Amino acid sequence: MPNCLTLKKSNCKNCYKCIRNCPVKAIRFSGNQAHIIGNECILCGQCFVVCPQDAKQIVDETEKVKVLLQSGDPVIVSLAPSFVANYDGVGIDTMREAIKKLGFAEVEETAIGATIVKKEYERMLREDNRDVIISSCCHSINLLIQKHYPQALQYLADVVSPMQAHCLDIKKRYPNAKTVFVGPCVAKKDEAEHYAGIVDAVLTFEELTRWLEEKEIVLDVRLDKTENSRARFFPTTGGVLKTMEPEIGGYTYLALDGVDNCIAALKDIISGNIRKCFVEMSACTGSCIGGPVMEKYHRTETVRDYIMIAKYAGEKDFEVEQPSVSDLAKHFEYIERRNAMPPEIEIQNILRQMGKTSPAQELNCGSCGYNTCREKAIAIIQGKAEISMCLPYLKDKAESFSDTIVNNSPNGLIVLNENLEVQQINRSARRMMNIRSASDVLGDQVIRILDPAPFLKVLRSGRGISDERIYLAEYNRFVEQSIVHDADSHLLITIMRDVTDEQNEREKKESISRQTIEVADKVVDKQMRIVQEIASLLGETAAETKIALAKLKEFIQDE
Repeated sequence: MPNCLTLKKSNCKNCYKCIRNCPVKAIRFSGNQAHIIGNECILCGQCFVVCPQDAKQIVDETEKVKVLLQSGDPVIVSLAPSFVANYDGVGIDTMREAIKKLGFAEVEETAIGATIVKKEYERMLREDNRDVIISSCCHSINLLIQKHYPQALQYLADVVSPMQAHCLDIKKRYPNAKTVFVGPCVAKKDEAEHYAGIVDAVLTFEELTRWLEEKEIVLDVRLDKTENSRARFFPTTGGVLKTMEPEIGGYTYLALDGVDNCIAALKDIISGNIRKCFVEMSACTGSCIGGPVMEKYHRTETVRDYIMIAKYAGEKDFEVEQPSVSDLAKHFEYIERRNAMPPEIEIQNILRQMGKTSPAQELNCGSCGYNTCREKAIAIIQGKAEISMCLPYLKDKAESFSDTIVNNSPNGLIVLNENLEVQQINRSARRMMNIRSASDVLGDQVIRILDPAPFLKVLRSGRGISDERIYLAEYNRFVEQSIVHDADSHLLITIMRDVTDEQNEREKKESISRQTIEVADKVVDKQMRIVQEIASLLGETAAETKIALAKLKEFIQDE
């Protein structure tokens, strides 16, 4: 996992929103938790932006910077040019005053480094006779090429980023200085860590804002203007091109933002469809002013932010001392991914387990986060996904499971909506009412098959009916009927237990009991007469015999 981006597992709710928005699918799921795949992640920060539970965290380097401030060496801030969009109406002079109150020795604009970089791009276009050149300012784009499109590494400009160029320049002018970059980017933390010794720490705008608020430092709204500041355009889409000299060496200039657009261009470049072209690439939509750690209300205001940048940028370059080509050189190595493409037989096996036994069943709905069912199957084999992430699969499985229970229940089940229309009826209920097929009654009013009065009573009163024995005259059946109103789903659920055989058996027993009582009465009467005759002859009382026979009769009636 990238050190600068972490996950709060307790917050992850298994919603798959991060994988749906990850342009390179560098997230795997295990145990209903998302995990970032370090050797595939390009640190674009989209998972951080879209996570509804704030489960993704950017590692805060504020304490690291405070340690640097205590070291005794001067600590100088390189402030990303997008700051003017993040802090409304606040110029570099105001930012310098505020940040120096935190203990920093100086604050400069990263746009100074951007000027150095753009001059090196211009030199490359004039002198190096390259076919295609891809800008290397955006670390996320660099990682995209290094990890996912290594065939395009030969086209990536082997030049340090504006952040690095500026910090190298600072350390050249202040030999003992420590440098801290402040900007809207997650990836810059990784870039600083990977290319050690240039940038000592990276803060996001959010981290800086929290620190200023803790110290109760208020930013004055004051926008200074400097004519020599054209590189302030760098954080906008096409901002690099806007600062460069036009039509150098007959090149075509192209500016792209958003990872998907950049991926499409990379594929064209690799296939040879793009020639003699300088391509400015930014991972974020709107470029850096659309960065993941621009404070949240700015993320959808790229037009407004562009206008702010345009107002603040000057017409001329910053005055800089241009370093040598070797001092600006940067090497980009291929970063190998661990997961190989699985064989076709394994892919087809997983597709079958997902219930995709034919191309027609591959819905490619994207609910799991992958563009196609095939991509999802490959991810499962690679240990990045689980079969249960497929929404249609889960839905079909749940419906199949519930249907199995419902249709094999010995009790009749009927589900109505609040308009008393039949929504579901199981096999037992159809058998009770001699209904051939569920389609014969689905959507029809319940009055077609049952008396609606009990349902209306439950609907109006809100009180259910439990085990009420009724006779369905039209079906010659006795049932124990329970009716429940589920207010949340707006459904009436009816459970009917067929008690016709029980009722018939009870009536049969009652008939036998009546016949037995009648016989007992006759026997008692006859015996009483005989006993009375004998008793009159013997002179004995028949009271005890009468009591015994009366108790026998009472017992038979109870039975």
